[in-house]
This record gives sequence, structure tokens and C-alpha cells, in this order.
Amino acid sequence: MAAPYTMAAHMVPGSAGTPATKVELRISCHKLLDKDVTSKSDPLVVLLMEHGSRWYEVARTDRVKNSLNPAFSKALTVDYFFEEVQKLKFAVYDIDNTTVQLDDDDFLGQHETTLGQVVSSGTYTKPLVLKSGKPAGHGTITVVAEEVSGSTDVLNLSFRAQKLDKKDLFGKSDPYLEFWKADNRGDFILVHRTEVIKNNQNPTWKPFKISVQSLCNGDYEKKIKVICYDWDSDGSHDLIGEFFTSVQELIDNADRQFDWQCIHPKKQKKKKNYAHSGLVFMTSCKVTREYSFLDYIFGGCQLNFTVGIDFTGSNGDPSSPSSLHYINPYGPNEYAQAIMAVGNVVQDYDSDKLFPALGFGAKIPPNYAVSHEFAVNFNMSNPFCAGVQGVLQAYENCIRQVKLWGPTNVSPIINHVARFAKAAQEEPGASQYFILLVMTDGVITDMDQAREAIVYASHLPMSIIIVGVGNADFTDMRVLDGDDGVLKTIRGERVARDIVQFVPYRDFKNAGQAALAKNVLAEVPGQVKDYFQKRGIPPNSRPDDVQSQASAPPPSS
Repeated sequence: MAAPYTMAAHMVPGSAGTPATKVELRISCHKLLDKDVTSKSDPLVVLLMEHGSRWYEVARTDRVKNSLNPAFSKALTVDYFFEEVQKLKFAVYDIDNTTVQLDDDDFLGQHETTLGQVVSSGTYTKPLVLKSGKPAGHGTITVVAEEVSGSTDVLNLSFRAQKLDKKDLFGKSDPYLEFWKADNRGDFILVHRTEVIKNNQNPTWKPFKISVQSLCNGDYEKKIKVICYDWDSDGSHDLIGEFFTSVQELIDNADRQFDWQCIHPKKQKKKKNYAHSGLVFMTSCKVTREYSFLDYIFGGCQLNFTVGIDFTGSNGDPSSPSSLHYINPYGPNEYAQAIMAVGNVVQDYDSDKLFPALGFGAKIPPNYAVSHEFAVNFNMSNPFCAGVQGVLQAYENCIRQVKLWGPTNVSPIINHVARFAKAAQEEPGASQYFILLVMTDGVITDMDQAREAIVYASHLPMSIIIVGVGNADFTDMRVLDGDDGVLKTIRGERVARDIVQFVPYRDFKNAGQAALAKNVLAEVPGQVKDYFQKRGIPPNSRPDDVQSQASAPPPSS
């Protein structure tokens, strides 16, 4: 393409609305059903929210092995709207495999409520029920909600220990640390758990990062309890000891290896000569700023939206009502609905609202040669369409002129957008990010090349949304999504970060465009933030920050 993707310096938000208040949900369970024969359940909680008449998964906790009384360290963050009744469902499963599907996992119970009830309850505890609504017989769920606000600082921490108590009969200890923050009622809530170091009384745990908000709600003097356990495979983890600290103490001692005595309360009471059960050292503490997606948007970062449309023969003759490309005068087809669903959201973050629309898999005029990278408006030097309606008009005009062909090669348009993302990467600051919407009806025929293209694009300011249209087998698209494992090229090169989100349109036929958009765009804010933060790029100055300079009188000559 000859014409570059040029964007205005700053974006004025349009109809996207006021950002919601973020609420962090901390979850624990008590006396769950035991579904495992030789051990205990390995529970995980799935959070679903209702939209219309259907439930959609929005987040999952971590999995806790061999525990009927799990406290989950991963908080679930949701948007809170006072003016809406936001229905929640917490579903608890016993996870015994590595797949993301839950069909083959044991169901332990669920609870339905509203976010308003959880927020207004302080500590919200309810019994679990079966899907039929009958009591599960065992198990309660406790949810503590806290508003996410205040400090955006992040602590980068690392710890080691020395001479921890030996807890295992035929070995040493398998130690790990848990970090618990104090709440306003004097209770403690789990916020982080390290990995287990096997058979080692002098362990060094991997560095980790945690927001100051999660660790102390922005109160740097708030008490933090650190507990050291010896891990056991049956879930009966032995207490080695504990100590208390605060974020302020961590920061004050960041320039040296500060240590705490790990105290076992019962041993301390029983043994007169008891000193401690080992020492825990903080080996590093660094404070960094964690920028949000909105920080980058308010700093003028543009989201450049490109549409990629599958024009292969498997879509069916466009003149037939059974075709996926049939232009129905009484309502948009699935391709058009996907364009509207995603485009109507993304267009608020693109100041000029000019969207390139590309096609693949068709014979195009005037020579009717097969192309896997052509402009839907047939002007490759200027493939831009004016807004979502412009894309739809170009699509309807195109479908009447091209000959559907094949095969289904998606790598050319991925590489096409990647070229512009690469050029934007070389510009200073966080000014541009690219979103490619690919819509296809079937099996990808250039799978190896698509893997290569996605791995390359994962290093660039770019995300890819794939919408599967029709009822075909979408196994390849799920592989590209990477949710079942880390995507690799045939040479073994791994993606730098997860940039692909795939959804089959058929899952949203009865839910409406808003539900589709919410699902396919859910990961984009995190992907934008992750890209710039991994490269150490802060948001640009907000337009408000320079207004005072612009209004200042010119210097005297």
C-alpha cells in the first residue's frame, strides 16, 4: 500500500462513555465436596456474568491443589455500574487436567447473586447449590469486594530464606510463601502465593510483582502477614512460621537484604528456648508505575482498526440465501454483524475513523486473478473506508463483483497490518496500536505461515481478533488463539505475548452485537498495556497537560 496510516496526535473520546469503577473480588471456599479418590479436590472458581438471557465467562481464579478449603490468590476484577443490576454466577470446579474446557471436570457447586449485593455485604458468604438449584450438600463460597483505586505503584519483589525448619520425615522441607493483607475488619485476605521450592531449607523464590493497591489498598503502613508453609501433596501443608511487615517497611529497606524471623506461634509458646523457625530475606524491592489502558488512551494512543474478510468459495454462492455472504435486504449477514459489533466500539478510539478493509481468497476484477491481499474497495493505494458504514458499503459492493475462490490463506493480511505496526513501533512514544479483525468461515490452509505471522506480530503494537462465521470446524482458530498453550512456529519460536482472541459467531447469534463485542474485545486493553509496558514506554502527556503551554503568551521579540 502506498498511503501511510496517519493519525491525529490526540483522541477526543466519543460515545465510549465514562470508565467504570473497578471492583476486585477476593474469593475463598470452605468444606467443598471431595471428588478425588486418592487425594482431595483441586478447586478453581469460574466467574460468569449475565447478558440478556445468557451467561458468559469473564474470569477464573487460580487452581488450588488438594484443598477443600481453598483461598485463591488471584483476584477477579470486574467493572461496577451502580445504575445496573449486574448478575454474577460463581461456579466451582475440581480441575484434574490442563484443558480450558470444563465439560470433563467435576462440578462442585455454584452461587448466583448480584455485584451490588456482594459490594454492600462486606464479607459475602453463601452456600453452594447444584445447577438445579438444590443444595450441593457441601461447601460455601466467600467473596470480599474492594474498589480498585488509588495507588498505581507496583512492587517488584524477591525473597529467599535460610535455615527453615525441617518438616518432612524423609527429606527437608518444600517451602512456599503466602502474603495476606489486613482488611478494615481486622481479618486477613490472601493476595499472593509463591511457587513451591522442593526439598530445600534455604530456598530462593522467583521474583514477582504485585500492585500496591492489591497488597495494602494504597495504605503503606497497613499490616501484611507473610506465612511460610511446607507443602504436602495431600494438601495438609505444615506451618513453618510467619511474620508481619508493611509496604513502607519493604520500601525503606529496599537497598539492603532485610530479614525477618519466621515465628511458629505454638512453638514459641511451648518451648522456652525457641528462637525462630528460620529467616526470610527480602533480596530486592523496586517500585515501578503501573499504567492503565486508559492512561495510554488519555495520552493520545490511537487504536487503528483494520477489517479482513474471507471471500473463499466455501462461503457459498452469494446469490443464494444459504450463503454466508448473502446480502439480505431484511437484515445483515454474520460478516456484517461482526463488522458492526467490533467496529462500533473501536471507532471511538480512532480520531479520523478511516478503516482499511482487506479481502482474501477471491478472484478480483479486472483480471480476476486470485488474491489473498486486496482492498475491498479495489483501491490498494487507498483502502480506507469512512467509518463502519463505509466498510459495510464497500463489502456489499465487493461481494457483487468478486468470484469466491480459495484457498483460505490469512497470513498475507496479518503481515500487511504488521508492516504498518512495525513502522509505528519505530516512532517515539505510545502513539499507535493496531487491531486486525479477521472473519473466516473455515479451515485455514496456510497454518504454518499464519503461526509465523502471529509470532512476528506479537513483538509489535498489534492485536488480532478472529471471528469464525458459520458452522465449520474452527479447531485451527482455537490453536492460533493460544489459550490451550503457548503458540509456536514450526521452528519452535514462541509468541512474545498473547495477541489473538478467537470466538465463533454462532455462540452469540441470540445474544446481540454488544455481547459479541464485549467478548472479542475483552483482552485488547490488557494487550495494549502489556505491549507498551514490556517495552518500557510510558503514556504520552495528556492533552490537558499541554493546554497551559498552548495558552501562554508568545515570547517577546
